[in-house]
Amino acid sequence: MPTAGSYFHLHLVSDSTGETLITVARAVAAQYANVTPVEHVYPLVRSQKQLDRVLAEIEEAPGIVLFTLLEKDLVERLEEKCKEINIPSLSIIGPVMQLFHAYLGASTTGRVGAQHTLNADYFKRIDALNYTMMHDDGQHVEGLEDADVVLVGVSRTSKTPTSIYLANRGIRTANVPLVLGIPLPAQLENLKKPLVVSLHATPERLIQVRQNRMLSIGASSSNDVYTDKQSVTDEVAFARRLSARYGWALLDVTRRSIEETAAAVMKLFADRQRQRVSE
Repeated sequence: MPTAGSYFHLHLVSDSTGETLITVARAVAAQYANVTPVEHVYPLVRSQKQLDRVLAEIEEAPGIVLFTLLEKDLVERLEEKCKEINIPSLSIIGPVMQLFHAYLGASTTGRVGAQHTLNADYFKRIDALNYTMMHDDGQHVEGLEDADVVLVGVSRTSKTPTSIYLANRGIRTANVPLVLGIPLPAQLENLKKPLVVSLHATPERLIQVRQNRMLSIGASSSNDVYTDKQSVTDEVAFARRLSARYGWALLDVTRRSIEETAAAVMKLFADRQRQRVSE
């Protein structure tokens, strides 16, 4: 058993990409600040031979085993091995599938990686990613009207990573920096279709992030307006004035992760879509 401040082995066995397992495992592991998981990820495990190699590694470094396997023979073999060496194992999708079956009364297809098929949603995400990469950081403003969402904000308000996250959800997202003293692109001022969301943070938070950024690239931040408190405060006030003038949705990202910011934007976008349908 791991002790406080120690680590444990976490084995993630999947017959597909392993993304579901990794997401669930990290969400739970994040609740244990004093214990660090050592991840062992085994994607595309679809044969007994592949499973043999996995079992050998699990036996060499025992720990928690989580899996998303659909082939019954593989599941039984994995569970038997875990019982034999006395370590816990759990199917992440098994209980959910049982719940669906109980409610729907229908059998599953047993199709491995079914969520990754090349369907319309997949190509929608690819299109959104292509659009977002082309319209990052104020590029190609002539195409802003084709966006679903346009993010605006001063430097270091997480516009680019939030845009990419949204694009991965199929939302065509552009982002435009707000720079004190530089006029807005006319295309941004006259947008009709896209939802414009203005990302804000406190000056203290922006200064901290900017200083870290400058340190990471080996630049000096001394006497730099980029991290000067009054200058940053003026930038924040400037962005808020623009948001009020154009009626942009305001979102404070001071204490939000990228995922939380994106979730808040998606809610604003969904609310707007519903409102337009009802009108």
